[in-house]
Amino acid sequence: MSRVLTLQPLTASAFAPFGDVLEIAGDPDRIINQGLCGRFHDRAVLDFGDGRAGISIFDAEARTLPMTLAMVERHPLGSQSFLPMTQHPFVVIVAPDAGGRPDRPLAFKTAPGQGVNYHRNTWHGVLTPLHAPGLFAVVDRIGEGANLQEHWFDAAYTVTD
Repeated sequence: MSRVLTLQPLTASAFAPFGDVLEIAGDPDRIINQGLCGRFHDRAVLDFGDGRAGISIFDAEARTLPMTLAMVERHPLGSQSFLPMTQHPFVVIVAPDAGGRPDRPLAFKTAPGQGVNYHRNTWHGVLTPLHAPGLFAVVDRIGEGANLQEHWFDAAYTVTD
């Protein structure tokens, strides 16, 4: 089995088993603010269990390709959304669950203006901007309990463009 993951464009249909693509697509659901703003309403399934929603700001270091993927993580107690605060693309890595362990990962490259919402318990890579600054608003669960599981692969993957 090849240990190379080639980035593919992030689309709502390809990403649907893992979460939601947050982007402007189609016509707005509503026009608000005296006709000056289109509202694309309720675009993600947020799930925080017994916690609450929190908004944090992440400042991640930019990465270069090819890069090594040695670990993925998941959050069993809540969903997690990454909303870029720049127009730069970033890498999104997800893996299907195979009996409590991640199966072969998939690697996506966002288009400018796209964000993602990982569903609860979705194996995913860490925040991986391709350009500085790596500023993101992150909406996730705030609360008690162990909400992070990491899985380190026996052999790392190489992610390429």
